[in-house]
Amino acid sequence: MATMFTQVTGLRRGYDRAEVDEFFDFARRVYEDQTDEELSHRDIHTALFDLTRSGYVTSEVDAALDRLENAFVARNRQTVIGQQGPQGWSAFLNEQAKTLYPRLTRMPGERFTHPSKGRGYKSAEVDQMCRDLIDFFDGKKKVTAAEIRSLTFTSARGKKAYEETSVDAFMARAIEVLLGVQ
Repeated sequence: MATMFTQVTGLRRGYDRAEVDEFFDFARRVYEDQTDEELSHRDIHTALFDLTRSGYVTSEVDAALDRLENAFVARNRQTVIGQQGPQGWSAFLNEQAKTLYPRLTRMPGERFTHPSKGRGYKSAEVDQMCRDLIDFFDGKKKVTAAEIRSLTFTSARGKKAYEETSVDAFMARAIEVLLGVQ
C-alpha cells in the first residue's frame, strides 16, 4: 500500500504508522460506504496516535485529519440538504449551536470544570475563545473552524485551569458548527 505521509528521519518521533494507516483506511471505507460502521467528524477531530520513532510527520497527518473532517462535514451537509432541503441543514446547525450556549453564557472562570488533580487548560485563554465565539454568534466577529482548530492553551492548575476533556469536546462541537456555515 502506498503511503500518504512522509516518515520522520533520525531520532525524531512521529505518529505511529500502523495506527495512522489503519485509521485512514477505515475512514476511506466509511466515506465510500464500504462498511456499515460509522465515523463522525468528532471521531476524526479527537483521533489520537502514539508517537514512535520512524513515524509519520505529525503536521502532515494533522493537516490530513483536518481535510478529512471537512469532507465528512460536507458529506453530512449534502445528506441533510438532500433529505430535508436547505432549511433542514439550517435547523440542524441551529440545534448544534444551541448546545454551545449554556457554556458560553456562564461567567468567565466558571464555564468548564476545574481539574481535580493535575493540570488543565488556562481558563483565561479558554474564556477568550468563548468570547470570540459569542462575538461570532452575535455577528460581531468572524471566527473560522481553522482558527479554533489551531488554538493551543497554556497549561495551568487549580481554579486557573479548565479540565481538558470537556474543553476539547466543546471545541469539537464549535468546529462542527463553524464548518457547517463556512
